[in-house]
Amino acid sequence: MEVDPLVIDVKGMHYTPLNRMIREAVASGVRDIVLNNVLGQRFIGNGLRGNVKIIINGVPGGDLGMFMSGPEFEIFGDSEHAPGNTMDNGYLFIHGSAGDAVAHSMRGGKVFVKGNIGYRGGIHMKEYDGKYPILAVGGTTHAFLGEYMAGGLILVLGIGQEPAVRDRGIGSGIHGGEIVIRGDISEKLLGVGAKKVEFTKKDLERLTPVIEEFCERFGIDPAPFLDTNYSRIIPASSRPFAGKYTWE
Repeated sequence: MEVDPLVIDVKGMHYTPLNRMIREAVASGVRDIVLNNVLGQRFIGNGLRGNVKIIINGVPGGDLGMFMSGPEFEIFGDSEHAPGNTMDNGYLFIHGSAGDAVAHSMRGGKVFVKGNIGYRGGIHMKEYDGKYPILAVGGTTHAFLGEYMAGGLILVLGIGQEPAVRDRGIGSGIHGGEIVIRGDISEKLLGVGAKKVEFTKKDLERLTPVIEEFCERFGIDPAPFLDTNYSRIIPASSRPFAGKYTWE
């Protein structure tokens, strides 16, 4: 038997009672929630567990889905800073753009952003306890993409723009994971500790499911992106700043 979703009008509501309502609903067995008139409420889904899908109509505030493990969020609008912060597992599908530090310290799950993101996207992303985090961006990003990245995948398609990223500091301090960017990225844009390597047909085969899933989610034809016209950026070393310290 199909059950109607729980619909909450959050206009003017403070994020604390809102999050309490969400947690209580999930604990009672609710599996579909719709939040209408969202405007800047922070920490939505903070630490949330369980099998639940939440649709957000509006613009959620910072740290959307922080520490969560399992739920799926679909946002019909933009998102402020750090969606997916330290997310353990689950899904954030953002139909607009997002702010700085998207997927900050993310350690599992997927964050898909149809539009653009700000600075330091994917900073400190890591693979944790067998989990493999993925940040995929349909538009472009700003400086210090993948800074101090320790694991996982960042994919930037740059729809309508090539190369997909034109800001500096890509992969600054990266010591794990990979950054894959549409087009030929100049090595002048790479940060300390990052190096560009060939994107091969085997890489394409490996990432095709991610590209197709991203495009299917947002109604984009994947065909133009299924080739080897990408730059792959990986760590030059597992300890990029070892020389900055004095060891006895």
